[in-house]
Amino acid sequence: MARALFMNSGSEGHINPTIGVVQELVSRGEEVVYFTIEAFRERIEQTGATVRTLDGQKFVNAFLSGGRNYLPERINGLLHTADVVIPGVLEQIKGERFDYIIHDSMFGCGRLLAQILKLPAINSCTSFAQTKASFDEMLEQHSKKIPAEIIQPINDEFHRLTVMVKDKYDVEIHSPYEVFCNPAPLTIVYTTREFQPFGEAFDQTYKFVGPSIASRLMPEDFDLSTIKDKSPIYISLGTVFNQAIDFYKLCFEAFGDTDHTVVMSVGEKTQIADLGEIPKNFLVKNYVPQTEVLKYAKLFITHGGMNSTNEGLYHGVPLIVIPQSADQPIIAGQVAAIGAGMKLPAQSLTANQLREAVDRLLNDPSFRKAVSNIRESFQKSGGYRQAVDEILEFYGGD
Repeated sequence: MARALFMNSGSEGHINPTIGVVQELVSRGEEVVYFTIEAFRERIEQTGATVRTLDGQKFVNAFLSGGRNYLPERINGLLHTADVVIPGVLEQIKGERFDYIIHDSMFGCGRLLAQILKLPAINSCTSFAQTKASFDEMLEQHSKKIPAEIIQPINDEFHRLTVMVKDKYDVEIHSPYEVFCNPAPLTIVYTTREFQPFGEAFDQTYKFVGPSIASRLMPEDFDLSTIKDKSPIYISLGTVFNQAIDFYKLCFEAFGDTDHTVVMSVGEKTQIADLGEIPKNFLVKNYVPQTEVLKYAKLFITHGGMNSTNEGLYHGVPLIVIPQSADQPIIAGQVAAIGAGMKLPAQSLTANQLREAVDRLLNDPSFRKAVSNIRESFQKSGGYRQAVDEILEFYGGD
């Protein structure tokens, strides 16, 4: 039995794809010690892993101290987290032995810890993967738009932080790519080459295992039998960007009192009472079992987070993507590019535009055909089981 050290951040999108991976590792006899924030303790403990926690608030504060207006600032923010993460982890694992480390691709210190601990490293990539060339090009395009008097201090700060990391932890950082993408000798990507932009550009150290979808707990107040024969439209903006009262009311205006059955998940922070009168054909909940609802849905209106997009396409559901931030515009663009759905703007969206987009998606068979093709590629892939096959083969486990 080998021991794995798993490093992850504190967000649903980065945690959820790893649940099945950790369960599978444990079921095959691996011992997993998983670092995350306290909010995810119970969910990770249910996999059979041992959970250790980091101070999520200190991590966020350190990250934000780098600035949040520009990509180069966010790279610096990840370096600022080193003094929160590295001492915290090293203190909690003092005297322990590990055989390999798995770290999230956007968890700023994963690559650093792998080098400090001299462990074989595996990168867990929950969004689209990036080569150094594609990342450098993106960073250059971003940086060109930043005024010289702003970008120079940001670049100076990056240099200062890399020197600090070298002095404190004896680890060299050669590029912003290393900080933002945490490249490793093996990268597990939770999508397929068919969906990955420029999928052919990635060598065999990138393993495209497809969506990692593990069963989740069903909320007690959700009765699936009420939608089984209804082919609902499903609406969710995920777990981070879901305080969107105006958008939910827009959906009421677009689909209220139509022939559509609509299931809408509004997140735990939205008070359903604040939405006013709910149309009779709507089922509105703070949380719904998304993967279960998608088995019956005819259409998914989503923010375009990687998890939600993967789950929708895996179940063969056309998407209307209304990206909010982060990598969602890129994901939305890829959904549209393969013909599996449409991208709509979050700003200035009207009920009429939304209704027309739904009508077009439901009535144009080309969308259903494109979704069917990508669904096949997703369902043929091995998901978390293939991920574990690759991990065990990589480090030489049984």
